[in-house]
Amino acid sequence: MLKSLVRSFWGGGSRQAQEEEMLKARLDLHRLPRHVAIIMDGNGRWAQRRGLPRTYGHRAGVESLREVVRACAELGIGYLTVYAFSTENWKRPRDEVDILMNLLVEYLHREIDELCANDIRIHPIGRLQELPVSAREALEAACLRTRNNHRLVLNLALNYGGRTELVDAVRTIAQKVARGVLSPGDIDESTIDGHLYTAGQPDPDLLIRPAGDYRVSNFLLWQLSYTEFWMTTVMWPDFRRVHLLQALVDYQRRERRFGGLVRGDRSCSGTGS
Repeated sequence: MLKSLVRSFWGGGSRQAQEEEMLKARLDLHRLPRHVAIIMDGNGRWAQRRGLPRTYGHRAGVESLREVVRACAELGIGYLTVYAFSTENWKRPRDEVDILMNLLVEYLHREIDELCANDIRIHPIGRLQELPVSAREALEAACLRTRNNHRLVLNLALNYGGRTELVDAVRTIAQKVARGVLSPGDIDESTIDGHLYTAGQPDPDLLIRPAGDYRVSNFLLWQLSYTEFWMTTVMWPDFRRVHLLQALVDYQRRERRFGGLVRGDRSCSGTGS
């Protein structure tokens, strides 16, 4: 039932395959983003619009995650960060939270062999110590199994919040200053960057936000400073490879300036876009 519902957005696989081929032909594989971030939004609304419990939407969203992870690995994108569970999501009903945690464990157990076969490394980010024991154990096992994989780093943002990430980074830096390991005058952007959950990784080049919302929702607040945003009204359970390809094609149309001038345009001023 779920698979047929997920496919219903496209009305069959042939149209989707045709659109994928057209988009692939327009894609420059030499100018792909190194790092893609995704806010996996709209699961609950997707289910409710079909008269189903919200949990059906979360389970359908796992299928989207599987396809997008596989596509990113095939394309050669080095880093994928997905917003799986925020620090604010604990406010949801207890049974929904439990199901989300169970889905995480199920996903890791079911997908670990394919993740290894595709050279994908699991890297969870967030306040992981506050997750249920079963989730922590599944994450630890997945990290151990995939630690030597290098094709794609899959950052699973769990019990994650951009503000708490900055708090944790500042707290660690302050402890080093108190111990005399670090001088206040030595603190710069690279110091903060090196104490984030994503230390050592490039900032996201592209943020994808499904479900029609236009906000960052406390996600990667430091890292998104110059990230290109791509929004769509498609709900996450309906999100497929064709949407990822469309986002990548649109991304390659953009002129990334990082606060500078557009090539050939000397009339721009200021530090904005």
